[in-house]
Amino acid sequence: MGEDTKVATRPIRVKATRLSQGRIVLAGAAIIILAVLAAYHNSFTVPFILDDATSIRHNLSIRHLWPIWPVLSPPPTAFVAGRPVLNLSLALNYALGGTDAWGYHAFNLIVHILAALVLFGIVRRTLLSATLRNRFGDSATLLGLAAAVLWTVHPLQTEAVTYISERCESLMGLFYLLTLYGFIRGTASDKPTRWFALSFAACLLGMATKEVMVTAPIVVLLYDRTFVSGSFREAWRRHGRVHASLFSTWVLLAYLLVGLQNRGAGYGVGITWYSYALVECRVVTHYLRLSLWPSPLVFDYGEFFVLRKATNFMNVAPCALILGTLIVVVLIEWKRRPAVAFMGIWFFLILAPTSSVIPILGQPMAEHRIYLPLAAIVVPAVIGIHAWLGRRSLPLFLAAAAGLIFLTLHRNSDYRDGLSIWQDTVAKCPDNPRAHGNLGAAFRDMGRLDEALPEYEQAIQLSPVWLGARKELGNVLQQMGRSPEAIAEYKQIIQMKPNDVEGHYNLGVLYEQTQKPADAIVEYESALRLKPDLTEARYNLARTLQSVGRINDAIDQYEAVLQVDPNHVDAHVSLGNALLQVGKVREAAVQYQQALRLDPSQPEAHSNLGAILQRIGKLPEAAAEYEQALHSRPNYPEAEFNLGLVREKMGNAPAAIEHYKEALRLRPDFAAASNALVRAQMGSGASK
Repeated sequence: MGEDTKVATRPIRVKATRLSQGRIVLAGAAIIILAVLAAYHNSFTVPFILDDATSIRHNLSIRHLWPIWPVLSPPPTAFVAGRPVLNLSLALNYALGGTDAWGYHAFNLIVHILAALVLFGIVRRTLLSATLRNRFGDSATLLGLAAAVLWTVHPLQTEAVTYISERCESLMGLFYLLTLYGFIRGTASDKPTRWFALSFAACLLGMATKEVMVTAPIVVLLYDRTFVSGSFREAWRRHGRVHASLFSTWVLLAYLLVGLQNRGAGYGVGITWYSYALVECRVVTHYLRLSLWPSPLVFDYGEFFVLRKATNFMNVAPCALILGTLIVVVLIEWKRRPAVAFMGIWFFLILAPTSSVIPILGQPMAEHRIYLPLAAIVVPAVIGIHAWLGRRSLPLFLAAAAGLIFLTLHRNSDYRDGLSIWQDTVAKCPDNPRAHGNLGAAFRDMGRLDEALPEYEQAIQLSPVWLGARKELGNVLQQMGRSPEAIAEYKQIIQMKPNDVEGHYNLGVLYEQTQKPADAIVEYESALRLKPDLTEARYNLARTLQSVGRINDAIDQYEAVLQVDPNHVDAHVSLGNALLQVGKVREAAVQYQQALRLDPSQPEAHSNLGAILQRIGKLPEAAAEYEQALHSRPNYPEAEFNLGLVREKMGNAPAAIEHYKEALRLRPDFAAASNALVRAQMGSGASK
């Protein structure tokens, strides 16, 4: 009986222990969530910035969730190209909240929280593994929690969380961590299939999110050798099928990498692998410094590393020496203490796709790339401090977390609007032409053109071949009424790039605005030779031809516009006007009617259709059209005048007089209205 009692009570004690441990883990998860919310609660109001425009606002592929294929075949823009899972996540956000930035930030924060929870689980279970249990088992939960919190609230993570488009980094990071976590759980489970399936699914999704996921199968294999199986041979013997399945996800990645050069990455984009490797020596050491002392943080470093530092080995020799020493130490430790070396391998391996010898033209350095590698610095630091101080390390961890939360809040405040983040970037990185250009755009969007102008000029001074900055400068000069300078800027653009469609088109607009129709026609025709389906250039060409009396040529161009875009309302109205000029009244009426079917509120179509009805004697119908025109555009002097004529012909002189007066109020120099008013007043016997 005593033995039976003893046997019966043992499972109860184990169950209580597991329950207690489960509650501790849940409490740890709650702490992580609260820490993230404390650090990022001021990020929800951050607006769309930089590539968010192409990834979200102008990304038509996210407008509908079904059919799914367009969502999974994103357009070739900088962020979403070749990243269907990223594009799908943006489509889900759009379906739930359109272009309200709040929802996108909420999604980013949820991804970051989940990544932190998975990292907590990975660190905890690794410290409980057979390799490390004896030394760290009793503190595994505390150390996992401390590492996850410090990693999560570190201000170096803000770019991957607060900048919406860099969701690709944090979402890929979540899938990366889930790949490893699923493998770890599978190796310790009596029913491993579901965990290995999770690992495979996460790996596959990660490959479709961002290219850095390429290293995940290698990291899992190294983890198996280090913490589970003890050797590569044993790892492959025990888990060969799992590793093979993970490596098979490279097939999907290879398919998605087609056209990588079009995104400014890979070989043949204008930078040699040797120059880029020198650049990345400086970059990686800078990442290491920011991990330990996160200041100053820069939103966009631009290309200045490549442009100014890449070709001189002496500039990067100290950095190369530091990295070389670290790599040698990692290799030596791999033989002696593979558990220690694993974190170094984690750091360098995850950075390898972006910070080795594969050039990334536009952004050789970006803080979001340290999102996952940062764990390789935080985790050893937490474990080392605990090994040194024991329980006394807890206050230090709490103080560090509080300090990092404060710094993250402060960094998030820099993102509060486009002007703030670009002013901060220019202050910290004054040699970055892209930062000056975007600061100019922020000033322009606020209507502060006088402040936008010098920023564009500075961008051009730093990068004279940057046509985008020259175009923006031309646009600002145009808005400021400095058309001759804007024309000179666009002439320079066309001289630098004769086949620039936008340059020819904008120069045509400038010539049209400065009353140089012949020059405008030449530029519009040049733009159309380069891009025949550019409807706005063809429409403007038609209007300009019409203005110089080439009516038949204008009609041909209007008809060509409508062949490409039958729903172009203004083209229907303008074609109607041109047809009226050549006496084709019936055909003109058809065009006005078509315009009104597309846009029932189009005032010019109503007014001109009224004029046709008035001409053929249908006065009540004409009056109705004029009234519709005035309903859509109350301050329309021509419609007021014409309605007055109709009222006068219909015998309602007082009403006609009121319409003539209103036409003159809106346009005091309207001679026809003035004469009609005098005539109507004399005819009705009213005093002037």
